[in-house]
Amino acid sequence: MDFDPGPTPVFADLFANAPDYAPVRDHFWYDWGPVFYRGRTDGSARVLCVASDPGPTERVAGRTLVGDAGQRVQGFLARLGLTRSYLCVNAFTYALFPSHGSNAPQILARPDQAAWRAQVFAAAMTPAVEAVVAFGANAQAAVRLWASRPAAVPLIQIPHPSSRDTNTLLTAWHDAIIQLRAVVTPDPDGDAGLPNYGATFGEGDYAPIPRADLPFGVPPWLGDDAWGRHGTPRHNNSVARPAPDDRHTLTWICPRTGDS
Repeated sequence: MDFDPGPTPVFADLFANAPDYAPVRDHFWYDWGPVFYRGRTDGSARVLCVASDPGPTERVAGRTLVGDAGQRVQGFLARLGLTRSYLCVNAFTYALFPSHGSNAPQILARPDQAAWRAQVFAAAMTPAVEAVVAFGANAQAAVRLWASRPAAVPLIQIPHPSSRDTNTLLTAWHDAIIQLRAVVTPDPDGDAGLPNYGATFGEGDYAPIPRADLPFGVPPWLGDDAWGRHGTPRHNNSVARPAPDDRHTLTWICPRTGDS
């Protein structure tokens, strides 16, 4: 199947019963609603990825980790030889204002938030899971609050893909690939022998989001912003929240014919 038909009933029920963000709505792009996952919810995932929160591209796609950061994560998964056996979720299901980041720890620790995330993580943690990867501070805080996390499953904590400290990101991601290759089973059509991260982050370190991770009917270029990264002026995402009404307005641009 070349598109994602949606979550399994177990996850659909969990998502339908997500905690109410209304008490903390001022910290989030609340009116755009939640985005929950990307990848396999059928128990076949061998890596559970936890990131921070969805961005504007994720809102358009209805799936998480689809924009620039998600395409970096897809390149990370490709180095493990994974083409489909992963599940990506976030610490927050709503997009957090970056300037409100100092409020993240107390929101993550709210009993309703922590209890619901623990249920989602538990549903994701099937016998097939061989590792958990937490990308960035919010994801790492969310995983620390997961009291029942199986200690036998390796936890790799690395910078978020959108980190501006590129040198630290590359070093940590390079080392994580070495660690994970020792424990993660590649997919039959994957290649765990791809070159590891080097001294700079280039286009070859991105990978397009597979069609099987996205809903039916999205345009074929959604999830692959190489055309924007090569464009003039360069832009790393096809979707943005323009000021001054970024709480209610998105700008979505597409490549011209022949650009993608």
